[in-house]
Amino acid sequence: MYLPRSLISHLYQHLMRINHSQSPPVLILVSLEPDALCACRILTALFRRDYIPHKIQPVSGYNDLANAGEQLVQPMKIQSGGSGGIVVCLGVGGMVDVSTVLGLDNISDGEDPSGGVQVWLIDARRPWNLGNVFAGRPEDALQPVNGNARSRASDVVDGQIQSSYKPGQGGVIVYDDGDIDEEMATEREAFLSLLKMPDVEDDGEVLDDSDGASETVASVNGERPSKKRKSWSDRDVDDHEEEDEENYRPRQRRRSNSTGTVGSSPTRQPWQQRRGSRSSNGSPSPSQSPRSSPPPAIQPPSPRKLRRRLLRLRRKHEVILHKYYSKGATYSEPISSLLYSLAEDLGREDNDLLWLAIVGVSSLELYGRSMTGVGISTSLDAGGSAGWGGQRGERIRQVLRDEVRRLNPPDPKEANGERTRGETYGVIPCHGLSPTDTSIQLSPEPRFLLIRHWSLYESMLHSPYLAARLHIWSDVGRKRLHKLLAKMGVSLSQCKQSYTHMDMELKRGLRQSLLKYAPMYGLDGLVPPPASAGRGKEGWGFVRSWGWKACLSAIDVGVIVGAVLEVGKSGIHTDATGKPNGRHDPKREIVDEDGSLENQAWVERFWEAYDALGNIEALKAALPTALHLQRAILRTGTSLIEKRQIRHLRAFRMAVVKEGPDVQLFTHPAALTKLALWVGEAVAEQERDQRGKAGKGGKGMPLVLAGLNEKRGVYIVVGTGGGGGVIDVAARERRRQKIEANAKRKEERTQERERKREERRERQGSADGNEEEEEEEESEEADEDDSDDDGDEDPLTEKGYGRNRFGNAFQEVVDETNARVRIDSFEHCVVEVKKEDLSGFLESLSMKAVIG
Repeated sequence: MYLPRSLISHLYQHLMRINHSQSPPVLILVSLEPDALCACRILTALFRRDYIPHKIQPVSGYNDLANAGEQLVQPMKIQSGGSGGIVVCLGVGGMVDVSTVLGLDNISDGEDPSGGVQVWLIDARRPWNLGNVFAGRPEDALQPVNGNARSRASDVVDGQIQSSYKPGQGGVIVYDDGDIDEEMATEREAFLSLLKMPDVEDDGEVLDDSDGASETVASVNGERPSKKRKSWSDRDVDDHEEEDEENYRPRQRRRSNSTGTVGSSPTRQPWQQRRGSRSSNGSPSPSQSPRSSPPPAIQPPSPRKLRRRLLRLRRKHEVILHKYYSKGATYSEPISSLLYSLAEDLGREDNDLLWLAIVGVSSLELYGRSMTGVGISTSLDAGGSAGWGGQRGERIRQVLRDEVRRLNPPDPKEANGERTRGETYGVIPCHGLSPTDTSIQLSPEPRFLLIRHWSLYESMLHSPYLAARLHIWSDVGRKRLHKLLAKMGVSLSQCKQSYTHMDMELKRGLRQSLLKYAPMYGLDGLVPPPASAGRGKEGWGFVRSWGWKACLSAIDVGVIVGAVLEVGKSGIHTDATGKPNGRHDPKREIVDEDGSLENQAWVERFWEAYDALGNIEALKAALPTALHLQRAILRTGTSLIEKRQIRHLRAFRMAVVKEGPDVQLFTHPAALTKLALWVGEAVAEQERDQRGKAGKGGKGMPLVLAGLNEKRGVYIVVGTGGGGGVIDVAARERRRQKIEANAKRKEERTQERERKREERRERQGSADGNEEEEEEEESEEADEDDSDDDGDEDPLTEKGYGRNRFGNAFQEVVDETNARVRIDSFEHCVVEVKKEDLSGFLESLSMKAVIG
């Protein structure tokens, strides 16, 4: 089932009504990523305000999720002595059947398999597991679906929860961010149709020469489709149909010899029979007594014909689902933004919850998570974050900007104060306005990294955007950076000191200098343009003050929290001055083969990051960790490019990190993903300079990066896309109108077919000589429908153009080879491969389609 966006607070309000002192605690399963962490903080803040008991359980992967289901979820079931309850999944389980993983699908003696446990599923990863979205009710496993009814209850219609729905029935409920209602009508129809269909064995029979669906479905089922055309499916069906034909064909011949066709019903018009009038088809009706010999009815289609019809329809629906799952991975609205919408609908929004939502939304850009999956960002020249996530991402950020203005109104006493001057002239704020100032401001943030906590030079040097376009890894690139600073009038001695201690006049004129000189070096989007009436403050970032203690941007907080999750404050060995020196404390090294101890260490880091989000002192204490990780990314990426360790294969670029002082840092998938994005953007800019455009039609080639974990003897492999571009919402609207027009034409065509079919039945009666002709006509009609459906697809979005398909490719390689691979990460473009099997794994992967 799924909860539409308009009813986002329906379940929470019911939870508030039924909550009491003896209620079981709500179990929150949260993934180890900044967006899910911020969403968890928002949800727990709501729970605390409403005195709802809750328990947080971090989950590092699917193995952890299954263990949590066995140890925490299943004891909640009524059959196990529990009292039911609610499980909230934040960023986990959206792409798998979560009921199966958590053990809520065991049917015994007709009992409710969920045991009174209801799962709220909130995830930004796509594609959805359609069983979670359109099924998920516990009754679905107990009762067959009635084919004549759209739903067994009015409170859930075709998987969509209505306002009359009463929670507490168990099952899985997906929180819809709007995509299910707007974009998944075809998948919903196909899934529900397959759910209502009876089970029919499909042995790969080729129904028609033009029916290309059979081979596709056979490949989905893991079967090898038959290449030989068959007229009957198997010997049992032959015997059955021959027996059936022997039973009714002689009677058809006798009726055709006597009357020529089937007459009308005697009970409806007996006077026509007594007077020998003609029936509706023009042939004489038999003048017999109704009691002595009733007229024969229209003979139903043969079992063979019915079976072929059913198989054809079933294969058509299975192809639709296969295309949906094979398009590739993508990301939708961040779950922190969705949870803030819940708080807003409840009337509980404030600055703290808004800041958590802003940090969660901003963090997705750091990990390359966009509407085309994990890949290098394709930001526009508006600067800042403009263009990330396409039109939808910009709409989300615009809503957040409006919320900042609403919850942080300017003080009328300071009409010409520092904040007003800063927003007018574009000065980056570095401190609060008073010791108690905790407001959120809009700021024209440049694409630098941690500029308030670093020097200007170091911040520019470690910026992925700047490094890729200036070729910072080379001496020529460093000289170009120095020339840019010289044109701006900033000396090296000034820019290499802490930014907060730079000359105030230089800081005030920094943005105007960048706007003037950055385009000379191809850095058009380095800073956002001034606010205008047409574009507003597009590309502007968010900054929050904690009095005079600190002032951090949302990107800064995302970088720090991510570094704590990936490295951990306790995982860095410091020297006598307290600075990290790149070596790891040997006392804290983790040695395990299956990765269980490593996962436990990651969970401990989750609590460090969880505390840092609510404590500014803890956040400031984690700054050295973030700086150390960014230095390691620059060193390792520069080494890969300078030593020419990036190989160009047929389908992607490939590099392996197996030596160097920072190799241990990149055993975490998220840290390795950041390095892969840095290298991928650098390679794309190199190709653009050499050829005039990047590979893959200007989108950039995909990149596979492997990092060695020597202690476990495995490689962590991550695949990033080349950047799929920005999805055009206007084109999507034109496509929607085209689909509606095609649906109208299809409905008219269907009515015309029914009319012709009725006429043909009246002419032919019960004769079966034209059965094959009817099947051919039906096949042609189905092909026409398929061609209409294909015409509806947008080549840039609906066919998965530019999407990251590494998860599908990894699974195909595992199925075809004997490589020892572990797929445990919620990010499906991340796998673990045994050290000895890496070469064979990559060789097979190079023959797969990794980008939609």
